[in-house]
Amino acid sequence: MSDPQAHHEPHVNGMGARLNWLRAAVLGANDGVVSTAGLVVGVAGATDDRGTLLTAGLAGLLAGSMSMAAGEYVSVSTQRDSEKAALATEKRELTEMPEAELAELTGLLEGKGLSHEVAREAAVQLTERDALRAHAEVELGIDPDDLTNPWHAAGASFLAFTVGALLPLLAIVLPPQSLRLLVTVLSVLAALALTGWWSARLGDAAVVPALLRNMGGGALAMAVTYAAGELLGAAGV
Repeated sequence: MSDPQAHHEPHVNGMGARLNWLRAAVLGANDGVVSTAGLVVGVAGATDDRGTLLTAGLAGLLAGSMSMAAGEYVSVSTQRDSEKAALATEKRELTEMPEAELAELTGLLEGKGLSHEVAREAAVQLTERDALRAHAEVELGIDPDDLTNPWHAAGASFLAFTVGALLPLLAIVLPPQSLRLLVTVLSVLAALALTGWWSARLGDAAVVPALLRNMGGGALAMAVTYAAGELLGAAGV
């Protein structure tokens, strides 16, 4: 009875972690598409010089990807520090008040639907096997052997943003001048439709509202920045 349970729980936790990383990657790519598209379309409203567009796009790509990576590193480092602190507290409490911790674990297992007798026996067996792991997983929802990794998070955010940002950058500099804006807008809207659909499927949400929000937000960002670029270009700024 215990072996399927032992194999099942890490599988569920691992699947949830993988879905969270995939969702973060989709959102990071979406941010790269929208922010870079807004930047290059805005610059295109002021000038049609290919070198200027390329410089602006690359600067936006690097700034955005580094900002995303740094922000994710700081955020996940804070989460990891909190996990380590919680585990240290739990380890100290297990040393100082083992009976109270056993009673606490029993209560937590009772809260999952077990009778008091079964919960007590399960708590005793889990404590004998690995008390810290038992409390970490049942009480804190933490796998001591699989703490969040800030470097992985930073690298994933950097890569996702860069991949998303490359689309509008290439779309604005590769086509001939007369088609740049049209190709960029259509490419960006298609990419936003894809990321909107994907994020909706990952979150088990309705697809159409997600598509409309994603594409509408991107279209609005490009329209606003293009108008601003046109005004600044007309003013000779």
